[in-house]
Amino acid sequence: MSARSAKIVHTEGESNTSAARGAWSARLDDAATRSLLARDADAFLHQSLSSPCVTAIAKAEGIWIEDTAGRRYMDFHGNSVHHIGYGHPRLKEAIKRQLDDLCFAPRRFTCEPAVELAETLGRLAPGDLGKVLFTTGGSDAVEVALRLARAATGRFKTLSFWDAFHGAGFGASSVGGEATFRSGIAGPLLPGAEHVAPWAGHHCAYGHNSLEDSARACASMISYVLAREGDFAAVVAEPMRATPNPPAPGFWKQVREACDRHGTLLIFDEIPTGLGKTGRFFTCEHDEVTPDILVVGKALGGGILPIAAAIARRDLDVAGDYAIGHYTHEKNPVTTRAALTTIAIIREEGLPERAAELGGAAMERLRSFGESSRHVGDVRGRGLMFGVEIVADKADMAPDNALAERVYYRCLEVGLSFKISQGNVLTLSPPLVIAQADLDRALDIVETAIAAG
Repeated sequence: MSARSAKIVHTEGESNTSAARGAWSARLDDAATRSLLARDADAFLHQSLSSPCVTAIAKAEGIWIEDTAGRRYMDFHGNSVHHIGYGHPRLKEAIKRQLDDLCFAPRRFTCEPAVELAETLGRLAPGDLGKVLFTTGGSDAVEVALRLARAATGRFKTLSFWDAFHGAGFGASSVGGEATFRSGIAGPLLPGAEHVAPWAGHHCAYGHNSLEDSARACASMISYVLAREGDFAAVVAEPMRATPNPPAPGFWKQVREACDRHGTLLIFDEIPTGLGKTGRFFTCEHDEVTPDILVVGKALGGGILPIAAAIARRDLDVAGDYAIGHYTHEKNPVTTRAALTTIAIIREEGLPERAAELGGAAMERLRSFGESSRHVGDVRGRGLMFGVEIVADKADMAPDNALAERVYYRCLEVGLSFKISQGNVLTLSPPLVIAQADLDRALDIVETAIAAG
């Protein structure tokens, strides 16, 4: 079977080519919306999880997106950029002021906002993480981390998880484990990008039936592989998998110790989960483990501008004679001002603490609902990122992808948007500024859609 005809199992999000998507699209009866969707399909290169689009957006404000037909949706996906909601007034004002003050700085020059942002991230990051490079997206920031790991260790191999997503570039998709981004037409990827199976509370690749046992087996496998090869530059991973799936207590401490034994760097990708989403400013704080390089992005630009950062240990600043991240907008004063303001809003409004409080109550409610629902196999997450796993049978936890898709479109119909992960996990990631009443209403919608079967 050729690469073009082989069936790819997409685990990054809901399919855009399924019968359910086709039925949804057929129900879009607004002429302006259908016209814009047709123009989009004609103008853009088509790719999985993209064209055809769900609908056409005309407005984004707070927790809401509104389409060209005037239908409003609470956005519990937002590509993980909307921690502070869309169009935060303080952020828009700061960007406008910066545009009037200084709109651009060539990357070989510096400017006050860029330096201040680098200093701020260095102060906030755990341990001795204090040297920074900025990029316009998380995928590129992961590439910076990979280059730096090579420079610091003199090695090139990486170890990461199957099913993980670290970006769409060749380097990032090589260390990632999503078939959508690394199979078929992707062709040869980076050499030395090794993978192991991740931890899992059920359907564990190591043959265990509990999260704790699975995590121990996974940590042991990582330790074994690092010792067996002896020349890995880095372990690359999300401290909490964004499916979402937190690790068992002590897992990352075991991995940290294994990395230290074998001279391997630990790179944490917090692009979707960092900056307060999980109830701590940095996700790794939950596990009391400091990586050697920490990557953040997405929400760093406040849901308006694109910016990401690789934050490294100070003693890893060893590549001064080489280019490890030459990006045109590396020191853009407008994007860095947006990031500075976003960080200030997150901290001053107490959004990590709010995420912990609201998220904890929401997961408790969903778990209670799940106990009485034959369709819910698991509820998991941290802070305001949680997942509801839809199953056909709780006895063997068989995934029910078709039901998950039906639930998704039922929720869209009544004004709630989110993402499906791994084919059957409803991944709910609301803005950290969401009101309690809106969160309660969203959970009502989800529970009703699941109960309908």
